[in-house]
Amino acid sequence: MIKSQITLKQLEAFAFVVDTGTFRAAAAALGTTQPNISSRMSALESALDVRLLYRDAGSVRLTEKGTELLVLTRDILRAGEALLEAAGRQDMIEERLRLGVTELVACTWLQSFLRRLRQDYPNLRVELEVDLSRQIEERLREGQIDLALQNGPFAFQTARQQPLARETYVWVANAELAQGLAAGPSVERFFDRSVLTHARHTEAGRALHELATARGYDTSRIVHSSALSACVPMVIEGMGVALLPGSLVSADLDAGRLVTLTSDWTAPDLAFFARYNADRAPRFVAKASDIAASLRPAQADDP
Repeated sequence: MIKSQITLKQLEAFAFVVDTGTFRAAAAALGTTQPNISSRMSALESALDVRLLYRDAGSVRLTEKGTELLVLTRDILRAGEALLEAAGRQDMIEERLRLGVTELVACTWLQSFLRRLRQDYPNLRVELEVDLSRQIEERLREGQIDLALQNGPFAFQTARQQPLARETYVWVANAELAQGLAAGPSVERFFDRSVLTHARHTEAGRALHELATARGYDTSRIVHSSALSACVPMVIEGMGVALLPGSLVSADLDAGRLVTLTSDWTAPDLAFFARYNADRAPRFVAKASDIAASLRPAQADDP
């Protein structure tokens, strides 16, 4: 029996120091002070009679034994979560979920996801970051985000990458502008106006530029925006046509503020994923990923 010589708080401190890289960052993540984290680590090493970390200036490194024991530490912490889940006491899980999402997620189904998550984990604190997908991916790689709901393509693969529903693009305009467009399905007729769409570096932005260049359209007509939601009121006001994800404009299409335009080309679908580092993530992160997948199920032919 280990009795009270080793506590879950000590094990939690050990895992967070490794994950965040410093005692100060671990203290901030756990809502405590750096001296408390230092005390817990010292008590843990003393109880185990083993050195877990090398403490260098401004950083920490795992010892060989620390690397071995970190795996078991994570198993114990996850087992604690499993115990609470089996008892139906997810309300006792008072942790923090650092969630990164793209603007499209934030503008469409994020609220449904948060409501469902709150039902299962009423005392889970969500720290939300909304940013471009490449910025979210970088923060996930650095361990500053626990779960990312984002679109590909990706620069690196995570230990867990759960496919979600794809997002399709549509061409839209307000009714007045649509009536003034030339007949036919060719995208060329859109380039008589401004063409609003995703930021230049995005997959859709690049694809549109490649199409315009290949067909000889005036690429100066393309107006890029890193804030997709800003495009919607502009196209409603008749400032141009827009190539946007269908879910972003579905309410405006239903209300008649926008109409869809036929075309002989559209951007490739956005492939969305729930991504996290499964080797170190708590169980509630995996559960949150499953909730996202249940709300936005991937099609059978999705990767």
